Amino acid sequence: MGGVASIPTDPSQKLQVISAGYSRTGTVSMSLALAKLLDGPILHGGTQILIRDDDYCGTWIKAYEARNAGDKATTLKLVQKATAGFIGTADLPPSDFMAELMELYPDVKVVLVRRDPVKWWNSVAALTSRTTPPWLGIVMAPIPGWRYLPSFAKEYSRSTLRLAGLTEKTNSPVELLKRGGPHILEAHHEKVRSLVPKTQLLEMDLSEGWEPLCKFLGVPVPNEPFPRANDAKAADDYATKVLLKVFGIWVGLFSAVGATIYCGVWLWNN
Repeated sequence: MGGVASIPTDPSQKLQVISAGYSRTGTVSMSLALAKLLDGPILHGGTQILIRDDDYCGTWIKAYEARNAGDKATTLKLVQKATAGFIGTADLPPSDFMAELMELYPDVKVVLVRRDPVKWWNSVAALTSRTTPPWLGIVMAPIPGWRYLPSFAKEYSRSTLRLAGLTEKTNSPVELLKRGGPHILEAHHEKVRSLVPKTQLLEMDLSEGWEPLCKFLGVPVPNEPFPRANDAKAADDYATKVLLKVFGIWVGLFSAVGATIYCGVWLWNN
């Protein structure tokens, strides 16, 4: 959250770069860096699912459902629809569909950002515990796009638990907190390495700055510092904005209902 919020206007553009790092590995920084280096819209997953409509968010959820059902053809079709027109991606859901993206875009370049696994897991656990309360589905229900957030949370949990080697049918964020751990990050890295040819893969730390990324992409080094957004702060800030907007919407709904009841009672009495 807090990454690039662009929406593509030319669906014929092909995906050129995937920032394949799992969430909480500098995906906001990478989306900002790719937006600077590439000529076209960047898909930062966490941001997109908060700014897009029901059709777009529903497309990713349907892709998860098709993959869970073993329907490869439908999964590929839906992932292609969700990424059409973007030239770069970062964060989930895209990094959760690496096999499909490599099949759809076999010449794409992939960047894998490394991070200390323990610090990564602490960040993931803290965010999950804050953003997946049991009442989330109820309060988000009236809001287009956002009503899918509980479904995304469940699918992310399911995928993350699978990386942990837990293949039973479970998708609970609570279960993720109980059974996950730092080893999940390396499992994701190994999965990416197994899917991407070495000539198309760059592994880097954000501390390395522009040099390795620009060399890998064959573009000039910008005369400015490498973007270093704080993913945790960006997520917290965005979560606060979301909660304030949700509160305002519910206040409006209750006010409208109250006004309707008042008018109805007044008309009945008069």
